[in-house]
Amino acid sequence: MRRTRGTRRTAVLGSAGTLVAATLIAGAMAAPTASAGTEAGGKAGPEAGAKADVSARSGKDREARGVALAARRAAKAGIEWKDCPADWGLEKPIQCGWVTVPLDYARPDGKQIKLAVDRIGNTGTKDERQGALVYNPGGPGASGLRFPRRVVTKNKLWEKTAKAYDFVGFEPRGVGHSAPVSCVDPQEFVKAPKLDPIPDSEADKRVQRKLAAEYADGCQERSGALLPHMTTPNTARDLDVIRAALGEKKLNFLGVSYGTYLGAVYSTLFPTHVRRMVFDSVVNPRTDKIWYEVNLDQDVAFEKRLIDWMTWVAKNDAAFHLGDTYAEVRAQWDKLRATAKKQPLDGVVGPAELHSYFQNAPYYDSYWVQIATNWSKYVAGDPKPLIEAASPDMDDKAGNAAQENGNAVYTAVECADAKWPRSWKKWDRDNTRIHRTSPFFTWGNAWMNLPCATWSSKQQRPLEIESRKGLPPTLLVQSARDAATPYPGAVELHKRLKGSRLVTEADAGSHGITNIPNPCLNDRVDAYLLTGKLDASDVTCAPHATPKP
Repeated sequence: MRRTRGTRRTAVLGSAGTLVAATLIAGAMAAPTASAGTEAGGKAGPEAGAKADVSARSGKDREARGVALAARRAAKAGIEWKDCPADWGLEKPIQCGWVTVPLDYARPDGKQIKLAVDRIGNTGTKDERQGALVYNPGGPGASGLRFPRRVVTKNKLWEKTAKAYDFVGFEPRGVGHSAPVSCVDPQEFVKAPKLDPIPDSEADKRVQRKLAAEYADGCQERSGALLPHMTTPNTARDLDVIRAALGEKKLNFLGVSYGTYLGAVYSTLFPTHVRRMVFDSVVNPRTDKIWYEVNLDQDVAFEKRLIDWMTWVAKNDAAFHLGDTYAEVRAQWDKLRATAKKQPLDGVVGPAELHSYFQNAPYYDSYWVQIATNWSKYVAGDPKPLIEAASPDMDDKAGNAAQENGNAVYTAVECADAKWPRSWKKWDRDNTRIHRTSPFFTWGNAWMNLPCATWSSKQQRPLEIESRKGLPPTLLVQSARDAATPYPGAVELHKRLKGSRLVTEADAGSHGITNIPNPCLNDRVDAYLLTGKLDASDVTCAPHATPKP
């Protein structure tokens, strides 16, 4: 669920090594009036959260007591909503504020950090209001602060839900303004060209291994005090404190990509605090999948979706002139890659940068036309659009810092959440095998995750995701050919959450589908959020409209 190390980030797990990372476990990539029980001055009404639903086994009772205490404090303090800082890019009437949480929930009176939150009030009447809908777009490492802009920009897909809910976004711990973590100087992070992610020799692999170990060391040097606490369970605890600060007795939550894993962990830890929960583009929650195997599964799925896109390009050869068969289009890719490997385009765009840019097509079919058009212009003799799209902007220091931060959080969370293989032989064996049939994404994804093999900070064991007493029915939505979060992950979470329903978008593969027009899907999301209604059984929808050149 991630992106790559060097260019832009998208939100999900797999990315091209030193290229881009997605937000997982990506998704988004995407301020209301006071919440129920909260007055404009920020004082909360209901205490919401006096007791956490975490069992005391395995020593987790300290965190359970810590989060309950933090939630009580947050409910009492509320959130002091103000106009957002000018440089946050969030226009009125969106409002911003802060929620204070413990860095370590086992020590709730120890070091505290502040999390950035924003909101826009429901557009309907006071009687229509059902509370706050909190959003996470994925990553790990993505900011959710742009979620309220769906109201400001009058996003038609969310008009009905916006009448009933305040839209609330937040930046998870480590992200953006919320005690940000860093692993390397941002300008160095985005500098191009980077090494070709596909190794030609053992020497190439040794260089990449060295870079990954240096990156892990950089994380420790720049953010070491935060790293042991950069876990998904801690972010789920933060989410419960945010719920309490909003004055909400129960949480309404929309999670995309990695946000679905965050929601799954939250629902396991706090089942009785859930009101409605939508999982969009689902991470496989199996403990043996988090996170090493999840990334290997991505590699295979990305290859399949890349083939889907290139096949579409071939069908539209009249527009793009890149070949009228998949084989011809793939040959054009191989030629472009070889050219950039021999001499980076404009001295900046090498194979790594091309992989980072082109991987947006398997992620989101909204990129299909743009990437194919820029590629077509390059082949026709106009390289500028492709070079500009695939190159870093060294003058955008704020954007570069955000990219570096996003990659750092991605790495910190995935490395802390689970124990990763320490043996290079295993990494080499697994990725060599998968590369044979899935060459586009595999090695880049491996290099991006390899810092976890030498991670010096503590690595946890993943939480067993399960449906515990008090959890209400939830809704899962998933495209059948999603590359970033392959379909079996949705099936697995669906099996684990009692009473859940799975809506599948057949013959489609875009990532983060609740924000794509498809009435079969959109109407069911609205119905669930507005009434709690779910279908009697799982549903399969026809795909949304295929892009047209």
